[in-house]
Amino acid sequence: MANLMSEKTSTMVPAGLGNPLRHSKALPSRKVATRYWVIMGLLILASLGFAYGFMAWGNPMPPGSDGFWRIAELRATSITTMAIVAVAQAVATVSFQTVTNNRIITPSIMGFDSLFVAVQTTSVYLLGAAGVVALQGVPQFIFQVVIMVALAVGLYGWLLSGKLGNIQIMLLIGIIIGAGLGSVSTFMQRMLTPSEFDILTARLFGSISNADVSYFPIAIPLVAISAAFLIGSSKRLNVVSLGRDTTMNLGINHRREVMKTLFFVSILIAVSTALIGPLTFFGFLAAMLAYQLADTYDHRYVFPMAVLTGFVILSGAYFIMKNVFYAQGVVGIIIELVGGTAFLIFILRKGRL
Repeated sequence: MANLMSEKTSTMVPAGLGNPLRHSKALPSRKVATRYWVIMGLLILASLGFAYGFMAWGNPMPPGSDGFWRIAELRATSITTMAIVAVAQAVATVSFQTVTNNRIITPSIMGFDSLFVAVQTTSVYLLGAAGVVALQGVPQFIFQVVIMVALAVGLYGWLLSGKLGNIQIMLLIGIIIGAGLGSVSTFMQRMLTPSEFDILTARLFGSISNADVSYFPIAIPLVAISAAFLIGSSKRLNVVSLGRDTTMNLGINHRREVMKTLFFVSILIAVSTALIGPLTFFGFLAAMLAYQLADTYDHRYVFPMAVLTGFVILSGAYFIMKNVFYAQGVVGIIIELVGGTAFLIFILRKGRL
């Protein structure tokens, strides 16, 4: 029965009125389906173009030579990092917005970034400049991921599945926790020496260069497993998006679905944040554009669109920062600017949360 409700129904237009008959399918008409696959094709071409551009742009060796591919292999680390982050942020944000039934809030906005900043700042405050080095390494990476996942599961699980389970309370508490952690971090930052503050500031920017190849054996399986579970649960997420009462009436345990989704969302965002740093509006931007481009609410089609959109955004921002502003790897600046602007426009157009 859940499969019957896995897709949003569309309004039926009577035949003979000059409009094509629309069916209750994910892509309700041939025009919509064609538009979807054309956009997907363009995004795939853009992704491949950016990937090849990173390997070839500024490569001093002749294309196709052994030296060219050696340099390209070194640059492939950045491409892999962007792919990991794009999958993690896009899938996590779409899933999170579904279970919260809100298209504005994201996991990052709810405190992940503040926790990352607090951990980094505390380390430098206690250990000095060596604190940044102390947080580098596979064990430290795993530690940061575990801390973020534990906090997220505890907070979101309590607020969304308990008696206080509503968006307003969750948003309020998330903002309060984020503001509290931000205040503590700011206080410690004011106590640092100028050199320590400069080192810390460079770490707090969302930057592709923050990623370490040694993290990939941990980050890639975690992201792959979590994303595969959420994408595989697309039909159930379609039902969950209809609301708690409808989900329960269709025989699906709403609380269990929310908790499972939140657990894997927490892993995805924690890995992304620990890998390159905070990107507050990146997930929101990818999810918002994916819904606009896909023109459907079916997660089977929204997820691939969001991932490709996220990769194009991230790779485009990286290319601009590296080749125009010569700020290699620091993608957070341009993404926060564009994403924050899109966030405000979305709120003003919608008029409410």
